[in-house]
Amino acid sequence: MAMISATFVARLGLTLLLLLPACDGGEPSGDAPVLVFDPGGRDIEISVEVADTPEKRQRGLMGREELPEDAGMVFLHDQPVTSGFWMKDTLIPLSVAFWDRSETIGAILDMDPCEADPCTVYSPGISWVGAVEVNRGFFEEHGIEVGTRVSLGGVSRPEDRAPSA
Repeated sequence: MAMISATFVARLGLTLLLLLPACDGGEPSGDAPVLVFDPGGRDIEISVEVADTPEKRQRGLMGREELPEDAGMVFLHDQPVTSGFWMKDTLIPLSVAFWDRSETIGAILDMDPCEADPCTVYSPGISWVGAVEVNRGFFEEHGIEVGTRVSLGGVSRPEDRAPSA
């Protein structure tokens, strides 16, 4: 019978505590950044995960079986881009809104799940610095349309961040 030291158990417990946030399925938490839409006189808020690195942007919401109705994933770029989105290995239908540096939505698209190549690329047809994916129908349900203003709380804007060394 092997003996386990108290030090080993304490270290294992600490390691598990440190790893738990990384194993939560990627769902937004209560302290997640908030994206605010202003469709005219009333604010609509959602908790968001921020995909601000190439790896996070590539992974997106792949493999997720559900997304809370008041949540989404924000994609941020330092400079305007014209790239589109695809739904490879994404299991739920989504809508995506794209905004420019003036924080005004310039395009909204509905996207279908795709489990096999080739997958459709959904291109907004505009230059954008931010986009948010939400459950399909969210924008229509809340009166959010092209021209709606957005603001992201709890996250510095990419152009305000210090350059990496």
